[in-house]
Amino acid sequence: MSAASTLWYVDTPDPAAVLRGQLESDPVAAAALAGQLYADHDVAPHMVGTLAGCAAPDRDEVYIGCYPGLTVVCTAEAALVHPTKLPDLLVRPLASEHTYLVSYDATLHWGAFAHWERGEFRRSFSSTRVDILENEGLPMVWERTFWAGEHPVPWRGSDHPEPRSLPFDPPDFADAANAEWLGFRYLAPTAPGLLSPADLAVCGFTLYPKGQAPEQKRALADRPGAATRRKRGLFGWLRGADRVL
Repeated sequence: MSAASTLWYVDTPDPAAVLRGQLESDPVAAAALAGQLYADHDVAPHMVGTLAGCAAPDRDEVYIGCYPGLTVVCTAEAALVHPTKLPDLLVRPLASEHTYLVSYDATLHWGAFAHWERGEFRRSFSSTRVDILENEGLPMVWERTFWAGEHPVPWRGSDHPEPRSLPFDPPDFADAANAEWLGFRYLAPTAPGLLSPADLAVCGFTLYPKGQAPEQKRALADRPGAATRRKRGLFGWLRGADRVL
């Protein structure tokens, strides 16, 4: 997977065990959360997919997986250069114990992760191979091997690291955070029997400006004066310059 942009809301002490045992998403809970997060939109269900193909959605769609004790929201709003700028609504919409952000784009060699506990910020990191864009909070124990240079960047051909290049590839760093918190990886090959993004079902929704969903547009067209009504656009934070994707 070349990119991911995900938020996880976790209330279970062993997320990996839940994901291994409950691979179908609750569609009713997913629809309710989509409506809560995007209340200023018309939200229309359009498909059921897996995390393998839906972890990096476009800005007019969202994919949600609701499992016992944890929920994943795949949204372009999580692809933040500065994870600490995540809107409050997305930090803790479910009063969860932990909120995790994991985002990366392998083509840009960019990766980011963040952690909130009961809505309180704990840790965030975002960087390219050369520039650290955000590094807030106390580093966690699992990060040590990356900072120690035990996961070097796979430079190729005539590519050469700049003197200030980081000792790891940021997408791999973000993927390691996902493995630590959720028990699976996006980028590393999955061994037989291990949890894979392709195992996790998510419910997809298309986001329309209010009154512009296909069924809404048909209803408006039947009203007197419909042709003179002005369309509303997507609200501001869907266009934020802080977004990577």
